[in-house]
Amino acid sequence: MSSKGSTPTAIHLAILLAIFLTGHVVVSDDTTPIPADASAVAGWFSANVQALRSRKVTLDPELVAAEANPQVITVRQDGTGDFKKINDAIKSIPSGNTKRVIIRIGAGEYREKIKIERTKPFITFYGSPNAMPTITQYSTALQCGTMDSATVIVESDYFVAANIIFKNSAPRPDSTKNGGQALALRISGTKAAFYKCKMLGFQDTLCDDKGVHFFKDCYIEGTVDFIFGRGKSIYLNTQLHVLGDKDITVITAQARDSLAEDVGYSFVHCHITGTGKRTYLGRAWMPYPRVIFAYTSMTDVVLPVAWDENARPERRQTVYFAEYKCNGAGANMIGRAKFTKKLTDAQVRPYLTLGYIQGSKWLLPPPSL
Repeated sequence: MSSKGSTPTAIHLAILLAIFLTGHVVVSDDTTPIPADASAVAGWFSANVQALRSRKVTLDPELVAAEANPQVITVRQDGTGDFKKINDAIKSIPSGNTKRVIIRIGAGEYREKIKIERTKPFITFYGSPNAMPTITQYSTALQCGTMDSATVIVESDYFVAANIIFKNSAPRPDSTKNGGQALALRISGTKAAFYKCKMLGFQDTLCDDKGVHFFKDCYIEGTVDFIFGRGKSIYLNTQLHVLGDKDITVITAQARDSLAEDVGYSFVHCHITGTGKRTYLGRAWMPYPRVIFAYTSMTDVVLPVAWDENARPERRQTVYFAEYKCNGAGANMIGRAKFTKKLTDAQVRPYLTLGYIQGSKWLLPPPSL
């Protein structure tokens, strides 16, 4: 990543040329960190994630082309839309789709199991912020395997969801039996954004599987490993709600399995809430997990030790479990696992910028309909 004093790259020169030719100031800065002051986050987002018209130089060309003439189709259960079912709306989108298709979903509970194939990029799920639709179904790992138990599976790129509730209605798993895991959402495509969405479940609620992703103003709840996978993602101002009781609960199981793999989760200005007092921030499911919590409030649901090597002592040397300027009863560093990293300003900076997920190439504000 270039510093401000370095030689201009080709993309920087292209931005300057665009400004000269059009007179429009292009603001798409991957290097400006998320501010420490929570009240300044909205301003930071507005300044650094501007609308398409100001970003055409830095965005992926295929995304610019897709956003040029978006199509809106509606799904309403009462029959007043284009479709009554979300799956029918998805089926209407051709394979090899090249334009943004916004599926506007009316209020209500949609009992559907949904899979968006890799051949259908540029799809948006949009619900009303005042009447968020719920997509739900009952499916467990015992029935169809962990990864395919998800209510919604997204394998395509450039997916966006705003004001949607993703839910798996399977019951809380019995800790004495196998196969109770039940995903609400699996995101396996890259360059996906989620705004003001909810993911509801117990074990393995959200599979942040692979690719770069951005979650803002979301709510995610669960019990064990309820955010897991090998995605490379920023979670901003998102509530992580633990459904705890007498059993151990775990928020993250990040699946980085080698030192060379450039993935990990960065939680910034998030809020850890819930019940029980036996929660780990993360466990070493794979040898090299990378999880960072910055400016995050933590209630006393979090165990003092906070991090777990997953009964693999050798992983204490390979995990990257880090915290930076968090607060609340659960953020007290006394009693923390000795392998916890307490980051400096310089060390945390890469995880606080959109450059971590290459945001200038694809991240756009949420749709407004």
